[in-house]
Amino acid sequence: MTSLRTAPAAEDLATALRLPEGAGPFPAVLIRTPYHRARHLAEARGWARRGFAAVVQDVRGRFASPGEWRPYENEAADGAVTARWIRRQPWSDGRFVAVGASYAAHCALTLALDTDRDARPDAVIAAVPALGATETAREPSGVERLLSRAGWWAAHGDRRDSDDSALDKALAADPGLLAHLPLTGLPERLGRSLPSWAALWRHDDRGRLTARAAQAGMPLLAVGGHHDHFTEDTLALWHTWGGPSARLLLGPWGHGLVAAPGPGAGPAHRVGLGELYVRWARRALTGDLAPGRHGAAALGGADLWLPAAVEGEPRTQRLRLLRGAVFTADPERPVRSDDLAVPTGGPPDRCLLATAPLPRPLDAVGPVRVRLRATADTPSADWAARLVALTPEGTAERLALGVLRREEPAGREAEFTVELGRIARRLRAGTRLRLEIAGHHFPAHARNPHTGDDPVTADRLLASGREVDPESVTLTLPVLPSRPAPTDPAKEILR
Repeated sequence: MTSLRTAPAAEDLATALRLPEGAGPFPAVLIRTPYHRARHLAEARGWARRGFAAVVQDVRGRFASPGEWRPYENEAADGAVTARWIRRQPWSDGRFVAVGASYAAHCALTLALDTDRDARPDAVIAAVPALGATETAREPSGVERLLSRAGWWAAHGDRRDSDDSALDKALAADPGLLAHLPLTGLPERLGRSLPSWAALWRHDDRGRLTARAAQAGMPLLAVGGHHDHFTEDTLALWHTWGGPSARLLLGPWGHGLVAAPGPGAGPAHRVGLGELYVRWARRALTGDLAPGRHGAAALGGADLWLPAAVEGEPRTQRLRLLRGAVFTADPERPVRSDDLAVPTGGPPDRCLLATAPLPRPLDAVGPVRVRLRATADTPSADWAARLVALTPEGTAERLALGVLRREEPAGREAEFTVELGRIARRLRAGTRLRLEIAGHHFPAHARNPHTGDDPVTADRLLASGREVDPESVTLTLPVLPSRPAPTDPAKEILR
């Protein structure tokens, strides 16, 4: 029989243990989570049925674990104590895999990269990894990710338990909640004490874990979604990993992976992650993985998988100006991130361009970028570039987004590039591509107040006049020159 019992671990943190049948000893998996160990008991039973001792632990200050909850601060130290405890147990054969998704992936990675050798795991599975506070809070350009961070902090920040619907309930009571200034006042408007909310925006250690990944000494399986906030971080981790092998699985999913399919997801993209994790972990612990970087990435809209290293050739798409070469970026009436409809009346709030209908299907795989010359009449300006597919049936689907913050003398024309991240999508014949260039992407991102003040602490807003040279705008898509040969994701992960 499998067994469940509470085990003493780091500072008596609440820990659930599920053991396989038999006398052992067994390899182990360790999941450290701020989301309650009970949520992972079915996962733990699955690992135990397949011969792994499963250890699931509430991080410090969460649910039944004592101490004070300080996101991203104590996970390396507490994980190291737990790792050493695992290796001392009679049921342990000394080997273990650190496993986690989102914040739990941060716990696994900091254990692998920030601790002494005797505490490091023998392999790591990191899904939709939250690499650190800075990476989760801001785009690489510095633009603040407002909606996702407000939702996470409202649900989990500075509290022992969780309320996943906290922000939704607050928005139902006050739909303008995230528009009130300053943003540092959000805890008061939520009716909760959130001391770590203001501190979140002061973190400036972007890239620390990614840099340390170059010295990693164990195998990695990185799992992500093309529609996840952390896609680029997942890719960076895989590209940088210095261990003996690194595998990548990137599907047409959101942050919930297969439970959150995005546009273009098909039957072939319904991967059984649990079984794949187990098979990879066995091969990782026995040293049976081929060296180097391999993996698979889904091609949305085509119901197939490609080797992860496949990337298209950069190709410039011709665009025609529809309206808004001159527009006003008004933070009181920002372009909404949650609405793909484009207003047709009144003064333009964005520059709008589009391609002709595609004459034939197009497979776009790789990074998307927009180059343009533009002017803002305020010294601080954000430039949000959103690429949307207009299908032959008339529906609009978001393909890619990038937000860049620029500091220029008011009125000076500048030429710059906005990176929109990676795309992996088959676009059908007849599809038109719409490119929107705006000054805001709210509430997904905080509004630039155009005063030069920090958007998190600003208490007043100014409108910003913008002018885009439409002849300068170039949209570069990575296009596969021929129909790709599909691959089996399991074979790529387990090779």
